[in-house]
Amino acid sequence: QVQVVESGGGLVQPGGSLRLSCAASGSIFSVNAMGWFRQAPGKQRELVAAITSGGSTNYADSVKGRFTISRDNAKNTVYLQMNSLKPEDTAVYYCRAVVTTAPRDLNEYDYWGQGTQVTVSS
Repeated sequence: QVQVVESGGGLVQPGGSLRLSCAASGSIFSVNAMGWFRQAPGKQRELVAAITSGGSTNYADSVKGRFTISRDNAKNTVYLQMNSLKPEDTAVYYCRAVVTTAPRDLNEYDYWGQGTQVTVSS
């Protein structure tokens, strides 16, 4: 079993900052890509930012220059530093981890966290 657990959401005023964390644990051989997605009420889930095990990153255009994704491979943890938050950033943020579970099994498996609420409001 693999568990993915997010933390760090909350209520913040426009222009403020939050830092989300996500840790993957359990029967993991390696954690490949990790990423953050978000889903606002009435909207589809969308990619916010992703990072490979080698540190390559990509971001949604709407968060470029404001959000930074990083990871600690030793802890199987990914972070999302969110600055200059806007009301339109309000959503449930989900963490995704793409993992392998055995040294000779090249299959990758997706695991998702339960989500953490981020609300940007004055």
